[in-house]
Amino acid sequence: MALTAGIVLAGTVAAAQAAPAAPATPECGPLRAAAAHRAVPAAAAPGDGQVPEASYAATSARKVSFTVANAQAPIGLWSKAALTLRTPVAKGTVRLDLASRGFSTDSVTVQRYVPAKHTWVDLDSRPGSGSWPHRGTLTFPVSAKDASPRHPHSVALRFQDLDRPGRLTVNASVTDGHGRTLRAPARTVIATRPQVSVSGWQGTPSLARGGAAQTFTLKVRNTTNRTYPALNVNYFAYGAGKQHALTPKDLLLQQYRPGRGWEKVNLTAGGCDPGMGAALRPGKRALAPGATAVYRLRLSVAKSAPRDVVRADSGVSVNNGDQSFFSRRLLFAIHGK
Repeated sequence: MALTAGIVLAGTVAAAQAAPAAPATPECGPLRAAAAHRAVPAAAAPGDGQVPEASYAATSARKVSFTVANAQAPIGLWSKAALTLRTPVAKGTVRLDLASRGFSTDSVTVQRYVPAKHTWVDLDSRPGSGSWPHRGTLTFPVSAKDASPRHPHSVALRFQDLDRPGRLTVNASVTDGHGRTLRAPARTVIATRPQVSVSGWQGTPSLARGGAAQTFTLKVRNTTNRTYPALNVNYFAYGAGKQHALTPKDLLLQQYRPGRGWEKVNLTAGGCDPGMGAALRPGKRALAPGATAVYRLRLSVAKSAPRDVVRADSGVSVNNGDQSFFSRRLLFAIHGK
């Protein structure tokens, strides 16, 4: 897909899939993932190079331009970008006016690289209006007294979408502190993510204590043009009755691994109170563009599970490092003696 290069910007926390209604019971583990805004050392960020390159095929005829290294902005990955000046600016301010379609402008974050500190820092942002804003503004200071067409000044940027697929248009401008405003052409970028599906789990199945397992499959196909370097899939579960709650010994989760057959996945208490979760195998697996990862699972309830727990909330989430880009709840009932 040929798309105009652009830049994406600003925000807070993500919901990774078209989010379901909030559950009556607490969500566990991976579904509580959130992105914290802070200054991040350059070497610590996933997907980062050492010293970022600050220009990506910028048009030399423009006094100010924005460019990105990739026309796609896969959710959960840092994407490189740059602001380039070819005219002197002293104590200037860069302003980025955002307009989104399909997601909130508050759900994307952008940072600039500060070479003197070897650190990425967040841009100053003005939150969009409303609970689901489609417009927002970002700013950061810039000073380039010696910038010229022969000696352009570039600021390395990076951005990361934290929400859902959609389209973002950015109008960029620079004020030089002396009443002059330089404007760059509007740019549009596409936010995308891998295609994830869950099959074999319909509605709210009823599992018998000590009975047969419910088998289901999760598939992750990387439909983006970027490699996901640290693909992780997590399972979580929660269930409580009037007097008791499910614990790891009450559920049996198994994963099928080629050449090994069905293997038990150890559930660990934690993530919510009470609750349990587990990372599926293999963890931290890179997923190249066009590649597919398949997770075959089956879940059963132990005969000794508490009798007063008759419904449970479980689910899966897929993430790259700490950032989740898909989640699905898998509710089930429990019956039998």
